[in-house]
Amino acid sequence: MPGLFRRLTEGAQVQPVTQLGTACLYPSEAVFMQRTTIILIACLLAGCAKPHEEALRALLNEQQEAWNAGDIDHFMESYLKSDSLRFVSADGELRGWHATLARYHRKYPDQASRGVLTFDIKEIRMMGGRHAFIYGAYTLERATDRPTGLYTLLAQHTIEGWRIVHDHTSQVRTDELHRDTE
Repeated sequence: MPGLFRRLTEGAQVQPVTQLGTACLYPSEAVFMQRTTIILIACLLAGCAKPHEEALRALLNEQQEAWNAGDIDHFMESYLKSDSLRFVSADGELRGWHATLARYHRKYPDQASRGVLTFDIKEIRMMGGRHAFIYGAYTLERATDRPTGLYTLLAQHTIEGWRIVHDHTSQVRTDELHRDTE
């Protein structure tokens, strides 16, 4: 801590020159306060993303739990209930919450087809205070196979909380999933 204080007050003089209201600040105090304010603002801005990231992780964890419980309707609660929802997969592009829900019910009618879902969140990037980019991988453990793929989500903070507004999910072969993309 002494090293930090020394860096914050480095280059300051000890003669009073700045007057704020009735208090007289020495330049060393003024420099210290200015640098401390900058550090505090930077720390606060960096810390703001943390609660959002935790909420987004919780959203996907809730989705995973609903899927594994066989509750596709609850799984879909993470998506924005809107005609503007976009879902993209190897089957093509779907628009709207109801169309996406119908697709999930059609493609995954029973536990054997749903398997056990695992999400691996690789990155959450905040895009302002209301939007977030989420990138990750998924695996479905089924009796007959183990489909694996990647997803890119765009989430928006709404009055109901975080909701997925764009989902691009692609199935890939396992050897492609871990390929280095230099």
